Amino acid sequence: MGCSAGGLAALQRVLPALDRRLAVPIVVCCHTGSADVSLLVEILARVSALPVVEAAERAPADPGVVHVAPSGYHLLVEPNAHFSLSVDARVTYARPSIDVLFETAADAWQGGLVAVLMTGANSDGATGLKAVRHAGGYAIVQDPLSAESDVMPRAGLDIAGADACLPLDQIAQRLNELCIP
Repeated sequence: MGCSAGGLAALQRVLPALDRRLAVPIVVCCHTGSADVSLLVEILARVSALPVVEAAERAPADPGVVHVAPSGYHLLVEPNAHFSLSVDARVTYARPSIDVLFETAADAWQGGLVAVLMTGANSDGATGLKAVRHAGGYAIVQDPLSAESDVMPRAGLDIAGADACLPLDQIAQRLNELCIP
């Protein structure tokens, strides 16, 4: 999942609606503008149906856990479904970058990946979403009309398109349908 401006409120609506039986990792990249992501993790943990942790270098992408990208680092998914961190240059003015997360997750999980692009004030995530769809993954974009800031979802739709363009309150339901056998 990727989001920026308005992302905290969006995540606070999506994460509680996820089914506790989800047996897939949930990875979140939210541009917080903060040097410390621990507050975001704490806030999301209060409302999430699943445990929420800060993603760490070399840690596995555990199923049934929400992993939040740390501030100041790009979060990458390696082919062995473990995380790595990078201090490479900002992408679309952001580090962590949604594009970097989506592109590496697409390489790791191919057609098994479901990517969600939500509210945000820049185009980060759109190129990554294109990589997800090219790898056979499924792309969900928040309906721009339901986004606090519509720039990010509109860029996603313009550059990558979507398998589903949904209002915020329908995103968790679609994830549950796609990810629970």
